[in-house]
Amino acid sequence: MSATLQPGAASGTYLPSSPRTVLWGRLPCATDEPVLRVADGSTVTIDTVSHEGLLADQGSDPLAYFTGHGVAPQDVLTDAIEIVATMNRDPSDGPHIVTGPIFVEGAQPGDLLAITVLETTPRVPYGVISNRHGRGALAGELPRGDDEVSVFTPVVDGYGRLPVVEGGARSIAFPLAPFLGIMGVAVAGSQRPHSVPPGPHGGNIDINLLQVGSTLYLPVQVPGALAYVGDPHFAQGDGEVALTALEASLRVTLRFDVVPAIVAKKDFGELDGPLVQTAEYLVPTGMHEDLDEAVRRCVRAAIALLRARWGMDEHLAYAYLSAATDFDISQVVDLVCGVHARIRLADFDGVQR
Repeated sequence: MSATLQPGAASGTYLPSSPRTVLWGRLPCATDEPVLRVADGSTVTIDTVSHEGLLADQGSDPLAYFTGHGVAPQDVLTDAIEIVATMNRDPSDGPHIVTGPIFVEGAQPGDLLAITVLETTPRVPYGVISNRHGRGALAGELPRGDDEVSVFTPVVDGYGRLPVVEGGARSIAFPLAPFLGIMGVAVAGSQRPHSVPPGPHGGNIDINLLQVGSTLYLPVQVPGALAYVGDPHFAQGDGEVALTALEASLRVTLRFDVVPAIVAKKDFGELDGPLVQTAEYLVPTGMHEDLDEAVRRCVRAAIALLRARWGMDEHLAYAYLSAATDFDISQVVDLVCGVHARIRLADFDGVQR
């Protein structure tokens, strides 16, 4: 089992998750005071805390919950224990523990904030996958019975382990692919958004491509952007159908870069929502309560991106997307469904921008 990363002992600029630096169930807005100020281009290491094992339906006692599953007391995160002990979460709010906001010098509305994932390190050798009543792709069908289902999932040699039959000896193993489900910027105004539905601000987008080496671009809404992160995952399949995936705390290192409005428009056109870039893909997004409409919005965003970046005619961009681009379901469980398109950068090698 890997070592547990308790708070502290991180090099460089470091932001812990504590009652002073997190919101529980809500996302930052323009009137929130930043917990950290950094220069454009800065790198920050952040300890994130998963909400699983901390919630009321799990006993609101992470020490008891995890030791009840065989975890040694010293391997339960002390910041998780402190957050539960000292913070009150409104039951109508979301479940997520969100760290921030971070003020990035120079960021102004009209710019993009680029958040690049440099490193993701599991803080514990275990996680939880949950299915709750009224949630998930099969709401009203699963879970069976009256109780919520939270599946404790140990991590062994870089793989999550699940039994084939409850209490049985046979098990399956699946690889970890850590990423942050929540990455966002503050919204304008004085109302903190609920942490569950994603939107133009980013938030709970749950796009599993946001692993090490990827960059998320977000339209800045307020001076300083007021960035935040949370909802750490060890692994997630596209769709996240049961409600959560393998939720577990991560230590992440991120770089925050401001993309000036004039450069942003040249590179990406008029973005009105999150855009991901990996080594292989440009990934526009579409979001809506109705999955069909989310797909349509993603297609429109992809066409607009192809036209802005490479000058493609609309009908040719539409044809290309149909022939060569995968449209993936990010998640169907966060009130607002998400769809993302994977546009291969290699297909445009040699095309003048």
